[in-house]
Amino acid sequence: MLDSILNTTNYIKHRIGDFEPEVGIILGTGLGALVKEIEVEKQLMYGNIPDFPISTLEFHSGKLIFGTLAGKKVVAMQGRLHYYEGYNMQQITFPVRVMKMLGIKTLLVSNASGSLNPDFKKGDLMVINDHINLQPQNPLVGRNEEELGPRFPDMSRPYERTLINKALDIAAANNIACHKGVYVAVTGPNLETKAEYRYLRIIGGDAVGMSTVPEIIVANHMGLPVFAISVLTDEGFNEELQPVSIDEIIAIAQEAEPKLTLILKELIAGL
Repeated sequence: MLDSILNTTNYIKHRIGDFEPEVGIILGTGLGALVKEIEVEKQLMYGNIPDFPISTLEFHSGKLIFGTLAGKKVVAMQGRLHYYEGYNMQQITFPVRVMKMLGIKTLLVSNASGSLNPDFKKGDLMVINDHINLQPQNPLVGRNEEELGPRFPDMSRPYERTLINKALDIAAANNIACHKGVYVAVTGPNLETKAEYRYLRIIGGDAVGMSTVPEIIVANHMGLPVFAISVLTDEGFNEELQPVSIDEIIAIAQEAEPKLTLILKELIAGL
């Protein structure tokens, strides 16, 4: 794996020249418009990058965007990868390892998720302060590459507390409904049954989604500070569970996106 990471990193460095990103950004479902705020210097399609997995979802663009945002040099993944697409966890998290090798000092992650907490409504935001991993594989399974990180990385503080507090302050100052909570990662791609939503709430979850945690594990493995935030696109706590479609989820994510963009921009500006 290390050889592949280095090969991919060297290819990208050759393509972007002396550009050195400080911040890595992973944009979730329906949340790709932040790219419009970036002063783009270079774009690379996933399919043109050696060993880089390709997003199979029609609503994920599949581009690495290099440019400046809020005065900082960034690299943004416009389109993330999911376990349910058929990739293994090492493939899903490969881009995080490459971004770290490119020089990023902080990783920002966004996603769309379903609310499990009756106090967290559809269209609100939730800063992730912890997670529960119910996905069937772990990206650290297999031989450990000591050059990348320790065999048994600590996960007592997987999300950077200073960034959590700053984001909540930014949200409050701009009258944005933004909560703090626990994210549960499941496999997908189906949404949950009423009984599953109830179970996920009982075990301590505030929101549920199909991504993010593998990337967080690998970022912690590599000593990379992480901030993650969810747009809550549906509600799984109602006694009468309402059917929901992916089109509705994307529409709600896009409606909430300006609030997310504002928080991420101000957070990046303060790094």
